[in-house]
Amino acid sequence: MSVRRELGLLHATMMGLGSTICAGIFVILSPAVAIAGPAVVLSFLLCGIINLATMLSYCELGAARPGLGGEYIYVKEAFSGLPSFLTGWYEWSSNIFYATLMVLGSAYMLAYVTSLNEIVIIAALVLVFTFVNIRGIRAAGNLQTVLTLTLLAIIASFIGAGFIHGFRPNAFEPFMPNGLPAVIAAIAFIFETYVGVEAIAATQAEIKNPEKTVPRAMILSSVTLIIVYCLVAYVTVGVVSLETLNNSQAPLNLVAGATMGWVGVVLLTIAGLIAAWTSLNSAIIASSRAACAMGQNGDFPTCFGKIHRNYKTPYLAIILSSVFILLFSTVDNLDFVVYSISFGFMIGFSLVNLSLIKLRRDKPYMRRPFMTPLYPLTPIIGIVTSISLMIFFDIRSLIFGIAWGLLGCMIHLSKRRAKR
Repeated sequence: MSVRRELGLLHATMMGLGSTICAGIFVILSPAVAIAGPAVVLSFLLCGIINLATMLSYCELGAARPGLGGEYIYVKEAFSGLPSFLTGWYEWSSNIFYATLMVLGSAYMLAYVTSLNEIVIIAALVLVFTFVNIRGIRAAGNLQTVLTLTLLAIIASFIGAGFIHGFRPNAFEPFMPNGLPAVIAAIAFIFETYVGVEAIAATQAEIKNPEKTVPRAMILSSVTLIIVYCLVAYVTVGVVSLETLNNSQAPLNLVAGATMGWVGVVLLTIAGLIAAWTSLNSAIIASSRAACAMGQNGDFPTCFGKIHRNYKTPYLAIILSSVFILLFSTVDNLDFVVYSISFGFMIGFSLVNLSLIKLRRDKPYMRRPFMTPLYPLTPIIGIVTSISLMIFFDIRSLIFGIAWGLLGCMIHLSKRRAKR
């Protein structure tokens, strides 16, 4: 039994955008500006180009191998064995940690404006999105599309109000006060704001005409993100002084208050919640599809590879991911969650780019409806930048990321021994 192909170009693009524009962008600008100054706009541009280089590899592989599991399937095609297991392991776990961060962020925001208990909010959110995902990918895709379009409309209002309000004199002078190294350090810091477009790959088995739709959706999402993020950063730096930004935990709300008054603050608060929910929805989808593919291939217990008879969704894999999201949400340590996200995605990005290079060499005649432009430059850029940016990571994130990978290796090796 297999899943249904029910998502079109709009659904797939909104899946990528909704997954990526997370609540982090609403708070991450202040520390990013502290690192790079007004040149944070350049950091967002360069980070977007780096991300696009890797997404082009996803485009080629997704169009050529549009099966359930995304990057796990790509690496299995190229390497199999431990590399493919680790790719699926990090894809599954990183999306769970990502969803956990979104749940915690939503709970904190809602608990601040309501009298509801945070644990009640967390449980309710996870249960609602679990139910929606089990009911079918069309329901999850429709919800994602509506929420993401609403989010984009609010962000467009934010940008437009900023330009109408006008910018401070000499707002971008000096443009690069801390030099080029600070711009690069800011790229490493904001990297997670571009993580999420690969959620399209996770749903590629449920996308109509994937040979064309997957590349188009990924490129549309990646380019839109670059434009949106650069404009948001440009408006934020232009309206509010750097000193004020450095002391703010909600920089976009600060700008919205200056340009639109209390209405802007309310809209940006709503946008923050929507961003968290769209990211939560797509992270559940991505993690469950990874678990399902690994279950079908014997890397996870085979029960998680089952597809619901009526809804055509990997219902047990969805429940598995949701249980772990609830479990990690009880760990009152955001650092633990944040440190677990970017490392796993960077490992996945590197392995996908390596898989593209290996498959080009080993299977030159494989059908490729989309060919990555500027090959081999783009996958090499993706590999080098993903690994190089880890230099700027907090040492704790590296230690935990490596330890988590070693745990995966132990599980994989124990399963292989059990089969002998």
